[in-house]
Amino acid sequence: MAIASSIVAICMGFFVLIIRTKAQKKPVNARKIILPPIFMSTGALMFLFPMFRVSPAEILEALAVGMIFSILLIKTSRFEIRDNDIYLKRSKAFAFILIGLLLVRIIAKLVLSTSIDYGELSGMFWILAFGMIVPWRVAMYLQYKKLHQTKKNMISPNSI
Repeated sequence: MAIASSIVAICMGFFVLIIRTKAQKKPVNARKIILPPIFMSTGALMFLFPMFRVSPAEILEALAVGMIFSILLIKTSRFEIRDNDIYLKRSKAFAFILIGLLLVRIIAKLVLSTSIDYGELSGMFWILAFGMIVPWRVAMYLQYKKLHQTKKNMISPNSI
């Protein structure tokens, strides 16, 4: 089961890379930044089932690791103003960091699956992912709002 879920994680990782590459060609807005964590939050419904429930210590561990991982994503996510719109800057490091984080998660899952029940481990890795995406997207949103305000304050050459 751990191997099958790892294969799914690899496919999702490459899907994220493709989406991120395409997203860099289109302007960003606040909704595009905020919606992914909201959509992902529906995964918390898994905790309605006892097999996925984790202890408070496991919650804290998973959140801490997710937040540490988010630092790398925050550092590689920058915006720029192009053609009077806000775009996500292309980052070569982002792909390597995302692949690296994916490999660390897969190795951790394979190692931990020998000592932690699969349902609990699934819950922990969802918490880890959520703990990674929320700080990353909050940081992106704050950076976007700051740049959006800068853009609004700029004097347009057509308005003179």
